[in-house]
Amino acid sequence: MIYLDNSATTKPHPEVLKSFEQVSTSFFANPSSIHQLGGETEKLLIKSKQQAAMLLRVHEDEIIFTSGGTEGNNIAIKGIALEHQGRGKHIITTEIEHPSVYEGCKILETLGFEVTYLPVNQDGIVSIEDIEKAIRKDTILISIMHVNNEIGSIQPIKEIGEIAKRHPKLFFHVDHVQGLGKVPLNLDNSGIDLCTMSGHKIHGLKGTGLLYCRRGVKLFPLFHGGDQEFKIRSGTENLAGAVSLVKALRLIKEREETKGVTLRELNHFLRQGLQKIDKVVVNTPEESAPHIINFSIPGLKPEVMIHTLGKQGIFISTKSACSSKDLDESRIIKACGFDQTRTKSALRVSLSYDNTKEEIKTFLSMLDIAINQLKEVME
Repeated sequence: MIYLDNSATTKPHPEVLKSFEQVSTSFFANPSSIHQLGGETEKLLIKSKQQAAMLLRVHEDEIIFTSGGTEGNNIAIKGIALEHQGRGKHIITTEIEHPSVYEGCKILETLGFEVTYLPVNQDGIVSIEDIEKAIRKDTILISIMHVNNEIGSIQPIKEIGEIAKRHPKLFFHVDHVQGLGKVPLNLDNSGIDLCTMSGHKIHGLKGTGLLYCRRGVKLFPLFHGGDQEFKIRSGTENLAGAVSLVKALRLIKEREETKGVTLRELNHFLRQGLQKIDKVVVNTPEESAPHIINFSIPGLKPEVMIHTLGKQGIFISTKSACSSKDLDESRIIKACGFDQTRTKSALRVSLSYDNTKEEIKTFLSMLDIAINQLKEVME
């Protein structure tokens, strides 16, 4: 099997699975229980927050454990909107956000909020000037992803953070789900108020994630019923999930340091190989995240290629996994200004540090063969 769909989810690391099992077995008590077992469980939960904070170089009271990226994005965006609507109801985002941000903003529009969806250029990058022009007196939130999940474009988060600093009455949220462990992002004194991360994108487990919430930022809780997670996320804490998430975070940070160059080289090898194949056009810009390459085969439905390669034990995808069953066209590729021959035939290869050059060689060879076999369908 050659697995090239790591932006959808990654294979859990054995050490992550081991930590989850150990905690589930030995620390199964409710952290809110006042007996000794509950106390021991609570101590481990606090320790997990301390370790996560250390790895991210933030304060432990700025860590909120969640079930993943979608929940983190919803808590951040709706939490700010509902808590601070008395000051304004204007939100700024882009046309290429993940569905959990994009659809979340659409829902807020039905509640009376006004959302500005900024365009991007052909490389999928938003304009700094457009952001500055879009800010109004009633703007309360800017929400822009770090790395796009479909094409791998990297937004100028540092520069946007500097703009946010000059407007202390608005908040800046970053969806860092795809960038975590591949494209470094500094949170300390960055202008970022909220930042979403997910466990299953970094060889952690599904149902785990965290939201960085800068000290002093107030959110309206979407869940009610308890005081867990600073009253922001009520419900019995998933301690085993939290511990396993921190383990995954530690491991991915180490691999980012030791294997970052190798991943970039693999990306370059893949790009060169794709450019040599007839009928393939690459949609991902040259300067992008090291693990994502999006390409189109005009005239061919993406699901046909996905199933053809799948029969050979090679797994790639199209669009975001959250919207991949909607097989019409890619909203992201369309926003970049490409025509329907590309928006309706886009495919995504997403790498991990586990992938090898030999796997990429095999993929490129099988892709070339499959295109030749499907020429009649395309023509």
